[in-house]
Amino acid sequence: MAYTTAEARQQLLDDLADATDRLAFGLACVAEAYEELDEQAADALEEQMFRPLQGAYGRARRAYADFAARYELPNRTFETPSPGTHTGDPRVYIERAVEATEDADQGIAELQDSMLPVEVGDTELRAGLSETRALIAELPARGRRLLQTFGR
Repeated sequence: MAYTTAEARQQLLDDLADATDRLAFGLACVAEAYEELDEQAADALEEQMFRPLQGAYGRARRAYADFAARYELPNRTFETPSPGTHTGDPRVYIERAVEATEDADQGIAELQDSMLPVEVGDTELRAGLSETRALIAELPARGRRLLQTFGR
């Protein structure tokens, strides 16, 4: 099935928005876990997960907005989602954040593999996608390591 450049660019933006939404959910989950931890554990969570995830979320949003502006496509506002059903167990939130981060990484990888960023994208968008993935690459492993230390 043939597609127009405009349709392909919109699909690219939609796919990036989905991954960005997953990062926002992960960020909300980490923030909620932070509230349930003692100070030392919360500091570790902030350093190991929150800051890198916040950076990746910001980078993905910027890539989205810049690409939309360059091609005069509609921009969108990314809202902070709910971290899901409340639980007093920070491990649940960290597990949700790890899963959301993995989903976001998978979505961006599929987008990169689709070749849309090459066919209808541009160098800046491809760099933004790569930078976002680099920022989240270690987050699932970090989250799992933190899960091993919490509750001991």
